[in-house]
Amino acid sequence: MSRKRNTMLAVASLVGLCAGSASADVVGKVGVDWIGNDIIVDAVADPEVKGVTCHVTYFDRSVIDRVKNGNWFEDPSNSAISCHQTGPIEIGNIDLSKGGDEVFKSGISLVWKKLVVNRIYDKQNDTLIYLVHSRELTDGSAKMAISTISLYGQNVVWKNGKPQ
Repeated sequence: MSRKRNTMLAVASLVGLCAGSASADVVGKVGVDWIGNDIIVDAVADPEVKGVTCHVTYFDRSVIDRVKNGNWFEDPSNSAISCHQTGPIEIGNIDLSKGGDEVFKSGISLVWKKLVVNRIYDKQNDTLIYLVHSRELTDGSAKMAISTISLYGQNVVWKNGKPQ
């Protein structure tokens, strides 16, 4: 690839990281072994659904582990998610399609691998579904986890009116 194309791809990746996703606050960091590998716990507030916070965990490899295993540029795709109501729920402009919205995205490799949280609205069961998975340029990952928030019986405010 040409240098110009590499630069354009890098800029596009950075713009993509910054656009339209929630930010995360690190609320926990647990050491798992003597070589410095950690499990990170992030709190992610849904930017379009006030009153919902997801806690996402992922593995953060140490420099020693990167040298030992020879893979310098990425962390494993392992992650978990738990979402809960943390205040009155107010739903803004959400995507009601089966693919839902991307709520959060964070790089877990130097350039191409991302940890992603998608929100899907299950209209039939009046439930918000949060799915965490990794996205790679060439190979997808089957490692995923979900968490749900039932809206049944809740006093939910829909800014654009509840979908019928």
